[in-house]
Amino acid sequence: MWNALTVDVEEYFHPTEVQASVDGNQWALLPSRVGDELSRILDLLQTNKTKATFFVLGWVAQRHPAAVRAIVSAGHEIGCHSHLHRLVYSLPPGEFRRDTRQAVAAIEDACGVTPRVYRAPSYSITKESLWALEILAEEGFVQDSSIYPIAHDRYGIPGSNRHAHLIETRSGPIQEIPIATVKLSSGKVAPIGGGGYLRLLPYRYTAAGIRRVNREEGEPVCIYFHPWEIDPDQPRLATGLIARARTYLGVRGMIGKLERLMRDFSFSSIGDVYALPGRQATRPEIPISAAGAEKQ
Repeated sequence: MWNALTVDVEEYFHPTEVQASVDGNQWALLPSRVGDELSRILDLLQTNKTKATFFVLGWVAQRHPAAVRAIVSAGHEIGCHSHLHRLVYSLPPGEFRRDTRQAVAAIEDACGVTPRVYRAPSYSITKESLWALEILAEEGFVQDSSIYPIAHDRYGIPGSNRHAHLIETRSGPIQEIPIATVKLSSGKVAPIGGGGYLRLLPYRYTAAGIRRVNREEGEPVCIYFHPWEIDPDQPRLATGLIARARTYLGVRGMIGKLERLMRDFSFSSIGDVYALPGRQATRPEIPISAAGAEKQ
């Protein structure tokens, strides 16, 4: 079973928890770390012969075009992560469209690739902002990975479809790739999609969830992480106990967990794992014996 591995490309000062403490006007004055973080991630993926989808923030693409080109040169898929990392449900539709177009233009200028898969900052396409899917379809996007089918204080649509599905909009269909969840015996849905859940909880929690979905439901899962999540030396800008815990706990052990995930499971890009008609999958063929006993 192939699963999707995704990277939300942003700086350590872009997460929503940090933006409460750092004004956007200060971003350009802060030292950048995303280039070195991406280099380490690309080396990790190459060592494990794994492809991924990189959702690039337009702001980052403008300032680090060489890093974005390196992602493309390594054979990974490029997606769009907005331009300024603003929550979709906080924007009027016209501003969301402008932000998306600005991000796409920045990514195109950086690497010559037009992204066709989108991920909202902080999974902020919720029931209140489903209108964004129509705009994305109109702007040429064919896949979205912004809906988390869980209950959370900032995002999520509890009860929504947990697996890849087509959503019809007035501008045409768009395929939704939800972040990974597992359905427990109690009927409750638990998040296993990576990010903070991978950092904060024991590795076996995520691994057991992926195996359960792969084996019992026969479905792939979509996992994510951020470059700053592998960087224990980043400046700690978030304030408040909850914000700091969500952002920094588990950072030192994250790279080891990612390495173990890539040993235990088979991953590729969203475009490969959830290939649409007319889009050719490019994931490598890995024999079961070489992929490891857990890669099923």
